[in-house]
Amino acid sequence: MSLFHSRRPAASSLRLRPAKLGRAAAVAALTLSITALGGVQPSFAAEHASAAGSVSASALRLHDQMRELWDDHITYTRLAIVSFAGDLPDLGPTETRLLQNQTDLGNAFKPFYGNAAGNHLTSLLRVHILTAVDILVAAKAGDAAKLAAAERAWYDNANEIADFLHSLNPRHWSDADLRAMMKHHLDLTLKEAGDRLEGHYAQDIADFDQVHQQVLGMADMLSDGIIEAFPRDFRH
Repeated sequence: MSLFHSRRPAASSLRLRPAKLGRAAAVAALTLSITALGGVQPSFAAEHASAAGSVSASALRLHDQMRELWDDHITYTRLAIVSFAGDLPDLGPTETRLLQNQTDLGNAFKPFYGNAAGNHLTSLLRVHILTAVDILVAAKAGDAAKLAAAERAWYDNANEIADFLHSLNPRHWSDADLRAMMKHHLDLTLKEAGDRLEGHYAQDIADFDQVHQQVLGMADMLSDGIIEAFPRDFRH
């Protein structure tokens, strides 16, 4: 059964015109610039490009892997938003692939932080996705109370993710930076989903461009932190 269908209210209520998705949050997100925290951070490879031969192949592989996994995260999230908004028949397989990405992300941390940590990260990321489903369902149904509750739970979960990552690597992953990045990720994704549901397609596409830029910065911060924390694993 679709994640979305399992959370839908009575079908008749979904015939309401698309609700405004967290307009206060959306307006706030619109005014956000791509800051040093929220935008694309200098990657490990870019920072060390001037020092010939200073970047090992293993460091570059991790850098690329982290970017690919987070790129999948936002890509399949977008596809799920589009399919849900348009009642498209590919929604179920898209959801399956999106949830697989959360497992893949957790698995990427296991070589450094162990199976338990990787599995816990996956569980937190699954809540991140499932709560986003609740937001979309409430928004499309025009249920303001459920929408507000789902948004609060979503941002609380983002802080849990940030705090857990910080606990794994406190020296190189600042909790404040992680929380700011996660909040910015949610702000931009909320704006993207709202514009898609409201039929603002040109803006929706522009929103995704910002989501894409921002998540690459997150990916680089995470890979850089792992490389710095485990230098022996990334020697030439």
